[in-house]
Amino acid sequence: MARRRKQSDTASLVFVAAVLIAIPAAAVGKFAGDHIGLLIGLAVVACAALAGAAFLVRRSRIRTREIDRVRLIEAYRLAQMTPADFERLLASLCERDGCRDVRVVGGAGDLGADVTAKTPDGRRIVLQAKRYQIANTVGSPDLQKFGGTCFSIHKADVAALVTTAGRFTPQARGYAKQMNIRLFDNNALSAWVSKTGPSPWG
Repeated sequence: MARRRKQSDTASLVFVAAVLIAIPAAAVGKFAGDHIGLLIGLAVVACAALAGAAFLVRRSRIRTREIDRVRLIEAYRLAQMTPADFERLLASLCERDGCRDVRVVGGAGDLGADVTAKTPDGRRIVLQAKRYQIANTVGSPDLQKFGGTCFSIHKADVAALVTTAGRFTPQARGYAKQMNIRLFDNNALSAWVSKTGPSPWG
């Protein structure tokens, strides 16, 4: 008797569970049947959004590769210039980007300044140009010579060392950070030239 009662209780629980599952399923099925157009529309919108996102990611990657290629070409072109041509190029870039009173002052007795200008917002910028090969490295002695004159003698509001060399030594970067001198290696310079990166005063 107890065994039959237990089986009956189990059967009742199974029946109740089936009913509880069937009711929401039926409701979902009814909603889907009544709103099939809406669900199809939502599915189309979702697919379009995913396709659009994939297209934007792909286009961004292509654009990044194009920018890298342009910067590499610029880096090699700049490294082939004479030091005097390189200074004139920096002056022309300053003029292109809205600077005033742009002057090429490099030469004997320049005390570290090669180009001076007034930025579009009125600050005085002093640039030192180092036209090296890409494989070269700029060390702290170059920075120390410039750091001793750019603010005290040339009265710079912004001072930057711009080079075609590939990198700065850790010591040079440390000194530049301490003296608040901005560093532009060949990658940053190429980005400035191609308008894919900021200017030294930006």
